[in-house]
Amino acid sequence: MSAVEDATPVSAAEAATLFDDLHSAPALVIAVSGGPDSTALLVLAARWRAARKQGPALLAVTVDHGLRPESAREARAAKRLAGKLGVRHRTLRWTGSKPATALQEEARRVRYQLLAAAARGAGASCVLTAHTLDDQAETVLLRLARGSGLSGLGAMARQTLLPIADADDKKDAIVLVRPLLDMPKARLIATLAAMGMSFADDPTNRDPRFTRPRLRELMPALAAEGLDARRLALLARRLRRAEATIEAAVEAATAVVIEAPAHERGPFAMDAERLGGLPAEVALRVLGRAIVQAGDEGPLQLGKLEALHAALRAAMVDKVRLRRTLAGALVSHSGGRISVETAPPRSKSRGRRALTTRLHGVRGGSDRR
Repeated sequence: MSAVEDATPVSAAEAATLFDDLHSAPALVIAVSGGPDSTALLVLAARWRAARKQGPALLAVTVDHGLRPESAREARAAKRLAGKLGVRHRTLRWTGSKPATALQEEARRVRYQLLAAAARGAGASCVLTAHTLDDQAETVLLRLARGSGLSGLGAMARQTLLPIADADDKKDAIVLVRPLLDMPKARLIATLAAMGMSFADDPTNRDPRFTRPRLRELMPALAAEGLDARRLALLARRLRRAEATIEAAVEAATAVVIEAPAHERGPFAMDAERLGGLPAEVALRVLGRAIVQAGDEGPLQLGKLEALHAALRAAMVDKVRLRRTLAGALVSHSGGRISVETAPPRSKSRGRRALTTRLHGVRGGSDRR
């Protein structure tokens, strides 16, 4: 698609394709910050819903983090716009002290917690966010720079579970939906311009203290070399496809390699020769699953898992014993057998953190935005 086509406003017909798989939901929460992307999301969703005789109730939610003097005014503007569009609106505020470090990460965590609470209160199973094609491309670059593995480089999916701490019970989980993930930001801005709608400008989106704005500055130069947002997003889609294939292979291999444990937390016993005969990526994930379930000091870092796997392979070849701890799990090799169990207290590191790695897979680097 050319740059001219990238700046074409989104039509009503296109908007219908963005949301029609959500038509049977009882209610939808739309995260609206007041910036161009989320404003366009609200406008397009309201247009789609107004064209239908039946459909979900819409609730726009603005989270005021209280980090900028303008945030309260922007929340009021979002409320006014929602009212004009016939959409209910709530403003939720992040109260209390703010961390001195990792501020954006904590703000994102709190935002998702508040959005999930709003969704539950509204009887909504989905929260819609305005992540765009440009955001997807930046996420690929960000995770590449962090040394992410295959799953991390798959970046964002259209639908995923909302990453909140109290979502252990699947029936209470909230689905995060990104309807605009294949849409260039330029088209959203063009849509608002065509409708004569204004939006807020958040200067932190250009603040070089943060990684994403610095990566954003690189995008024109990368695009000139052919590595534009569409190419990066295409890479992410292909990697997610490969990820699904590998996970299917891991499921099958786990059933063959790991003996069924008596308890959910292990110990897990596996045949070293069978594990060694697996493709390296599959073997890593089989081993990683056992460590994640047995240990309690996550997250499990891909680089450390790779080092442990290499040490195990060397121990298999040399037929020697090996004992290592990783992420709160004790991994042992002896007599052609590998055991993974919860490490005794004296073997655990002092700085224990809550386990955040997903139990169903090992992620290389962060897989969140």
